Amino acid sequence: MNIPLRRVALVCGALLFSLLANITYLQTLGVRRFGADPRDQRALLARFAHPRGDILTYDGRTIVRSRPSRRGPYEYRRVYTNGEMYAPVTGHIALHQATGVEQAENGVLSGDDPKVRMRRLINDGDAGGADVRLTIRERVQWAAYQGLRSTGRPGAAVAVDPATGAILALASYPSYDPGAYSTLNADRLVRVDQRLSHDPSRPLLNRALERSYPPGSAFTVVTAAAALASGEYTPVSRVVAPGRLPLPGGSRHLSNPGGRPCGDGTVALSRAFRGSCDTAFAGLGLHLGQDALRAQAEAFGFGADDLAVPLRAVPSTFPAGLDRAGTALTATGRHLVRATPLMVAMLSAAVANEGVLMRPYLVQDVRLPDGSIINRADASPYRVTLAAPDARQLAAMMAAVTRPGGAGEAIAIPGVEVAAGSAPAALPGVEPAAAGSLRDQAVLTAFAPADVPEVAVGVVLEQAPPDDPSAAAIARAILQAALS
Repeated sequence: MNIPLRRVALVCGALLFSLLANITYLQTLGVRRFGADPRDQRALLARFAHPRGDILTYDGRTIVRSRPSRRGPYEYRRVYTNGEMYAPVTGHIALHQATGVEQAENGVLSGDDPKVRMRRLINDGDAGGADVRLTIRERVQWAAYQGLRSTGRPGAAVAVDPATGAILALASYPSYDPGAYSTLNADRLVRVDQRLSHDPSRPLLNRALERSYPPGSAFTVVTAAAALASGEYTPVSRVVAPGRLPLPGGSRHLSNPGGRPCGDGTVALSRAFRGSCDTAFAGLGLHLGQDALRAQAEAFGFGADDLAVPLRAVPSTFPAGLDRAGTALTATGRHLVRATPLMVAMLSAAVANEGVLMRPYLVQDVRLPDGSIINRADASPYRVTLAAPDARQLAAMMAAVTRPGGAGEAIAIPGVEVAAGSAPAALPGVEPAAAGSLRDQAVLTAFAPADVPEVAVGVVLEQAPPDDPSAAAIARAILQAALS
């Protein structure tokens, strides 16, 4: 009897050991695999079992909140106020996905963040999330979105506080209603996602952060900064500005509007900037060289892949391996250089803050319902773009652009001195082979007031000529809203 009992005991021991090993595996290494299984509803039930924290504007207006669902197994659903206007910022949360601030700040909004959970349990035992207050100003966001919407063209607009980096507005058009994703019906959610994902106008695309464009004449801020930083130029330095500039390496030419020279063909750098003289800046690019232009562009943040606000922005790029013709065109913002609308705003923000570019951010603070703040944004420098004396000279050149006779006169605001990047009066004559992948769009960068800057803006309109007055109207409306 001892031998059979011993064998049975060994088999039972082996089975018990296998059972314990399997349980250990399931609770440790296998938990992620089972948690990702779409048939597992526990995570979804937990996600919507408690109210998430609210999302508020800087002014204190609640734009996203949780409400009882009153149906199905999920207890709460998200409600978005003025959803299309704020969608590029808030994003949305659905059964199996999240975007925007809903994703980036999910830990504090859901209450899973250890700091939030501990404070809430100590204070009132509630397992809900904390509220997130944005840097977005309601009036400024409204001006940006309504301005874009009124044109009927795709585009984006961004407004930044130059002194802190706080983003006052971040708008993209066309947009979508995040509330469509708050449905708790899985079949309906699939239909919503398919409809919006296949919409040719791409409403889900956050054009302010996720798309880059040829910056056009806005890039002359970088070229002018490189010229001043080189020590070879001052605002009164004379530069060659013919009506038609031969491009090296072939028979191609770059022409000013109408083929006219700027001045008598040789003008001061400040006047070339004020009049958006493309041949002058192309010649500057040839003289400075691609390395100097690239170094200055990188000082502004081109090529950086570390920019998150906390939503990630695609990098703005300066091309590598340019030939001399490409260098000339790139100095005017053409050819292969690309910038996001956020970067377009950052160009002015850096100059306005005497060369110090502050790190842009969207979240002002995180607070519990009792008002106690557990996270607060701290303004911090992101990059030093150029020396303060050079930045002040460049700011003065930008202020002259919006004065009577300047290329950016349309952006001027009565009683407020506005500084702007060089803005073209019309599309310059560039042969298609020289233009590369240039597409029609209007791009503007500006800040105000010029003497004590409070706001910097970047506006991009797709499918629009560079001199489209709508871009100037949007920039002006945003500046006025921020200063009122």
